[in-house]
Amino acid sequence: MSIARYSLALIFGLLLASCGFLPEAQDETRGWSAQKLYTEAKSELNNRNYETAIKYYQKLESRYPYGRFAQQAQIEIAYAYYKDGELAQATAATERFIKLHPNHPNVDYAYYLKGLISFNDDLGWLGYFSGQDLSERDSKAARDSFDAFKDLVTRYPESRYTPDAIERMNYLVNAMAASEIHVARYYVRRGAYVAAANRVQFSLKTYPTAPANEEGLVILVSAYDAMGMKDLRDDAERVLMKNFPNSPYLKGDPRKGKVPWWQIWNY
Repeated sequence: MSIARYSLALIFGLLLASCGFLPEAQDETRGWSAQKLYTEAKSELNNRNYETAIKYYQKLESRYPYGRFAQQAQIEIAYAYYKDGELAQATAATERFIKLHPNHPNVDYAYYLKGLISFNDDLGWLGYFSGQDLSERDSKAARDSFDAFKDLVTRYPESRYTPDAIERMNYLVNAMAASEIHVARYYVRRGAYVAAANRVQFSLKTYPTAPANEEGLVILVSAYDAMGMKDLRDDAERVLMKNFPNSPYLKGDPRKGKVPWWQIWNY
């Protein structure tokens, strides 16, 4: 062995040996009781130190898997994940809590939190004002949120979280309908009239009370007219007039002079 290789081997061996003399990282939570772990985790959560709170909750459940503190940790860690922006972990934690403790006094909160996680995952009005094309967005988050809130309202109608869940459901219904109508508008502007009509029909059947369907009916009229389907066009117009007699769409666009009101691609 050459001197250079021998020197490198010696240095490498000394480095490996020195590792055994390094002090081990101290676990500050060693010896903490379940109550102490929970109290510290809760304190970190309240102080918005979510990563530390999650770490303490995990240690609590690992060391003391049974009892009220472990159960409470399982639901509060979901909230900590949610606030920390770890939405997938937050959803998984709520689902785990619901599965393990279906009769827990706070299981209604788990359903509510699950809906809230997916609700915030949808861009809502932020996406609208930022100009993002709704046709490029996946509405799965909105559907998941609606389903979670629906489970809460159905299972626990007297829950203190139910009134807020109902309001959010109403918003989600119109948001999902608006997404369908936006895609239909996108299609009609590109001459894909069959696809546009199908999206509107889906919205009308799935979200019949959504305000967004007012514009949907206008799109349906224009799509049928473009395809030369006069009877269907007239039917859609009658439905629009009956359900939205004061619709501004029926007055046309004054900026376009004599352009018919239903030719939305000219607006």
